[in-house]
Amino acid sequence: MSDEPIRVLVCDDQALVRTGFATIFSAQPDMTVVGEAEDGAAAVEMATRLRPDVLVMDVRMPIMDGIEATRRLAGAGVADPVKVLVVTTFNIDEYVYRALQAGASGFLLKDVSPLQLVSGVRTVARGDQLLAPEVTRQLIGRYAERVRPGEPSGGAPGGLTPRELEVLRLIASGLSNTEIAASLVLSGETVKTYVSRILAKLDLRDRVQAVVYAYRTGLVIP
Repeated sequence: MSDEPIRVLVCDDQALVRTGFATIFSAQPDMTVVGEAEDGAAAVEMATRLRPDVLVMDVRMPIMDGIEATRRLAGAGVADPVKVLVVTTFNIDEYVYRALQAGASGFLLKDVSPLQLVSGVRTVARGDQLLAPEVTRQLIGRYAERVRPGEPSGGAPGGLTPRELEVLRLIASGLSNTEIAASLVLSGETVKTYVSRILAKLDLRDRVQAVVYAYRTGLVIP
C-alpha cells in the first residue's frame, strides 16, 4: 500500500454514529475521511464519485439498505469495485451471508473497540478479508448444521499439499492468520502465502468460501 492516507467514506443513518466514526478515523495519521452518507443510495453516489479506499457501511438504513448498496458497489460484475467494510449492530446470520454475497470485504459489529475498528479498515484497505471472530464462529456453526459432508476423496482436493490442507482445516476452524502462524510455528507472511495459494488452487473468492468448501468435502467433520 502507498504512503497516501487511506480514504474512508462513512455511511450510517444515525448522525451520532457517523460523527463518532469520522472522529475516530480522522484521528489516525494514516486515514482521512472523504465524506459521510446517511443512507445506501447516498453512499452509492458518493462512493462512485469520490472513490474511497474503504467504505464503512451500516446495514439497516432508509431509502436503500447497506446490502443493496454493497451489491451495487462491490457485487459480481462491478468493473471497479469499492472495498466495503460492513459495521452493524445486528449480528444476524442473514445479514452476514447477504453482505458477503453482495461483495463486502469484511463484517464487524459496532461493539468493537476503536482500535479494532481502525485495524479493520486497514485490513480491508490492504485487500484482505475480515470477519469478526464471533461472526466467523457463527458462520462455521451454521455450516456445520446445514452442510452434509461429502465422501473424502482419496487424493488431496485441488492438488493441495499436506501443509496447505493443514492450513485449510485451521481456516475452517475459524483461526485467523496470526493464530494459524502460532499454531504451526510459521511467519504471518508464510501463512498469508499459503492462504492465497489455497484460494487460487480451489478457485475460491475468500476465507468464507474456504470454510464452506472444507465442510462440503468432508475435510472438516461437524
